Amino acid sequence: MTGPDQSHTPLLEVIAGINRHLKGWGKYFNLGYPRKARRRINAFVRERLTYHLQRRSQRGYRPPETVSFYEHLNRMGLITL
Repeated sequence: MTGPDQSHTPLLEVIAGINRHLKGWGKYFNLGYPRKARRRINAFVRERLTYHLQRRSQRGYRPPETVSFYEHLNRMGLITL
């Protein structure tokens, strides 16, 4: 979902597709004690999206000043498990 073939897809569409999958994973991992699994999935998704944003342009992507990638992705609508 964040591969090189998605580099021209608008970021909001990429995040919307990822959110659909995250909601399904959230329901699956809701059984038992899912804290560690959810933490790993959230970290992986944020890492992949950050890498995807850096790869989209030759200059790299930078979030607005005084905003971290974590906060910027939250503002763009990325959900967490």
